[in-house]
Amino acid sequence: MNASERIDQLIAGITDWRGKTLAEVRKVILDADKGIVEEWKWMGSPVWKRDGMIAVGNAHKEKVKLTFSHGAQLADPDKLFNAGLEGGTWRAIDFFEGDKINKRALKNLVHAAIEYNLTKLKKNAPASARAKASKSKTA
Repeated sequence: MNASERIDQLIAGITDWRGKTLAEVRKVILDADKGIVEEWKWMGSPVWKRDGMIAVGNAHKEKVKLTFSHGAQLADPDKLFNAGLEGGTWRAIDFFEGDKINKRALKNLVHAAIEYNLTKLKKNAPASARAKASKSKTA
């Protein structure tokens, strides 16, 4: 079973509002960019990646938590982050029963996470690769 099938199975097994919320969050994330890949990590957590990790989703007893791996580095003009605000790296959005998902703002946050990952990749690339990339842009 691949990661997407496992996530399908996880969501199908959560028969209350949390399953619906996790499914809706997943759809927004996947719709944000066609290059996003799903993975299954940490003994049962959906993970979304593109050029690095974007976010991890978990259904807890009374909430659905979406944790952005580099959330502290991301602009959050719509103030979606409401958990993990004191951390130096991660930031999370806790969704509770009855919460409405701001799809536009969540999609913008996913785009910001992808941009952060791309910037980090460029910064960490060997100098020779950066030079080649610069030359190909000017050619």
